[in-house]
Amino acid sequence: EAHLKSRLGKDRWTPDAVPPCVSRLQEEAKTLGLWNLFVPPHLVRNIPDGAPSPSVLLSYREYGIFCEVMGKSFLAPEACNCHAPDTGNMEVLLHHGTNQQKRNYLIPMLQGKFRSAFLMTEPNVASSDATNIQTTLTKIYKHGKIHHYVLNGRKWWSTGAMDPRCKVALVLAKMDQDTTDATNKGRHSAHTVVLVNMSKVTMVRPLTVMGYDDAPHGHAELSLDNIVVHPQDLILGEGKGFLIAQSRLGPGRIHHCMRAIGMAARAYELMLIRTLQRKTFGKYLFQHGGCQEMIADSASDLEAARLLTLSCASSMDTIGVKNSRDKIASIKVSVPELCHRVVDRAIQIFGGAGVDEELPLARILVGLRSLRIADGPDAVHRRTVALLEIKKAKKLFMQPSKL
Repeated sequence: EAHLKSRLGKDRWTPDAVPPCVSRLQEEAKTLGLWNLFVPPHLVRNIPDGAPSPSVLLSYREYGIFCEVMGKSFLAPEACNCHAPDTGNMEVLLHHGTNQQKRNYLIPMLQGKFRSAFLMTEPNVASSDATNIQTTLTKIYKHGKIHHYVLNGRKWWSTGAMDPRCKVALVLAKMDQDTTDATNKGRHSAHTVVLVNMSKVTMVRPLTVMGYDDAPHGHAELSLDNIVVHPQDLILGEGKGFLIAQSRLGPGRIHHCMRAIGMAARAYELMLIRTLQRKTFGKYLFQHGGCQEMIADSASDLEAARLLTLSCASSMDTIGVKNSRDKIASIKVSVPELCHRVVDRAIQIFGGAGVDEELPLARILVGLRSLRIADGPDAVHRRTVALLEIKKAKKLFMQPSKL
């Protein structure tokens, strides 16, 4: 924050806006063996030659514990190359990328040489329903064969797209030809993910989250105007976009929750210190009954969030991501709310200081509130949980003839 305080306007999105300590911390993380620990064990074998592998293989549960520690700092995830949206994008390329795509994009990202973005959300439609996506990918034929594609659309809340180190974006689009065939195959069979060099993307404006621009990383509204894309830039080919997006968002959602717990834990620690140092009406804050209730409630909320997340991570380790959809959706709803309550109480105990930028509490609160929208709003995840619970109930309680 101090590094960016004197930078205004476009100066907040230049290479010089990146805190100088980041590169030093990254080198230290590599030395300590804390680099690329997000890579799940089953994808390590897909790391190409020339790219750094994690020094130790962590299960989802173990990585969850590590994420909580990283979440206490705004810089720690980036210092360890375990930051969003890059971790999700790297997992997509590890799992689905071609050798050429890995050479061009994955290896430099695993080395920490540049960053990336994932462009899905659009300003003109409710993007929580992916079938609404309007960005189009048009086939251009030459001599009866697909020669290239043309990408057109508008995206926003593209996290990381403002970063001067962002060189590539994974874009979710819909094929605008052969739509009849796509419809017959299913609602999501027209969705396609394509790799786009950021030099081809038009920046419309930086976006702020309740006043915070999160520079130099940031969030952007973007315009995709007649961008030429070649067949080798499609990930998994046409019609695989929804599968890729879901495989990416599943682990990504639990990573968000893990880091959220770290942020709430930091707020809780600051709250406890405040109650031990501050006096009102002749007593320390911790001696007041109302303050004791807030401490107790916060301790319970924090532990509940932690245990829910670790239980979900353990499920992902044992039965896989796909079979843990109910738990992933459940923590995506519960954990931000639980953590938000902890930070809100911390702000209340700090009083005026709690909403001042000198403390991280206001920024943490804003991040947790926006997390209830990012990667799918609460209502979508509640719907997922409910439908999966109903499905289980039918198997348990209904006669086979009624199923």
